[in-house]
Amino acid sequence: MTPYLLLTPGPLTTTASVKAAMQNDYSTWDDDYNAITQHLRTGLLRLAQASPDNYASVLIQGSGSFAVEATLQTAIPKTNACVLVGVNGAYGRRIVEMLEYLDIDHIAVVGSETQPLALADLEKIAQTHPELTHFAMIHCETTTGVLNPIETIVPAMRAHGLVTIIDAMSSFAGIPIATEMLGIDYLISSANKCLQGVPGFGFVIAKRSTIAQTQGNARSLSLDLFEQLACMEVYNGKWRFTSPTHVVLAAAQALDELVEEGGVAARYRRFRACQHMLATGMQELAFERIVAPADQSPIITSFAYPSEDFDFPAFYQALKARGFVIYPGKVAKLPSFRIGNIGDLDTTDIRALLAAIRVVQAELAVTV
Repeated sequence: MTPYLLLTPGPLTTTASVKAAMQNDYSTWDDDYNAITQHLRTGLLRLAQASPDNYASVLIQGSGSFAVEATLQTAIPKTNACVLVGVNGAYGRRIVEMLEYLDIDHIAVVGSETQPLALADLEKIAQTHPELTHFAMIHCETTTGVLNPIETIVPAMRAHGLVTIIDAMSSFAGIPIATEMLGIDYLISSANKCLQGVPGFGFVIAKRSTIAQTQGNARSLSLDLFEQLACMEVYNGKWRFTSPTHVVLAAAQALDELVEEGGVAARYRRFRACQHMLATGMQELAFERIVAPADQSPIITSFAYPSEDFDFPAFYQALKARGFVIYPGKVAKLPSFRIGNIGDLDTTDIRALLAAIRVVQAELAVTV
């Protein structure tokens, strides 16, 4: 297979040492393996800026969506509960869809996919609906790359007495998040995003005083976050059911490499430099961004099709043949594509990508 760089929001390009970490086999009952799980759980709390006295990290098998659904169906009681959901993209809509599957009452505040959620719109609903008990939103909406302002929204929702659930799938470990200072109740992410591990498990940074009240809430045996945490706490890192051992080893190696890089702050600087070069270079090639620079995350950037007859599949395949895999768009009403810049990448890779796009433009006679 021809190797290529993944310019996507995850899975993403990993280091050779992260791949190599998966070459060892471990038993899920083995103390050495459970110690690796505990090391990972402790490290995730540090990345989240959350103290182990007040927060716990819970690992859950499956993709990031599994972790989001596990949180929703564990955190929210079966009766007398209603969730306010901020929606400005496909992943906010996915939370709504999960709540519908779970038959949980909710109110969705839907904003523009290309702009951050507006605090005023959320406040208006929170002030007029006393039945609300929980609030959920996406931090970095991967639909477009728009960054939602959790720094102002979370404290406002907490002031209304709402339990806060933040999907930080594509931002955690790539953008500093002051979880404890903001008082976030549940912060959710996945091993194969900015942590730079591989797919196989998600994780939740949960406020201990909040999750302690959720026993019996879960609608699913396998996705019971309360019981998953209880098992890990009592049995020193033991997962309730068979865990993705090789994926855990890769994540532990990725965590160590993140620390060696200089932590989240250093990774954030690298991602910002890559995104700035990408956005500037694409603009020079006459590709228009669909999110304003002030609202743009350093994770993934969306670009409008340059013309009505733009052939994205051909563009995609031509770039893939040159060693770069990008992402199709997900904006509901605007033809677009996305380019991520997280993973084991730097500005040298972005410069090479831009050079390849310039060549492909000429070859395909892309009209811009």
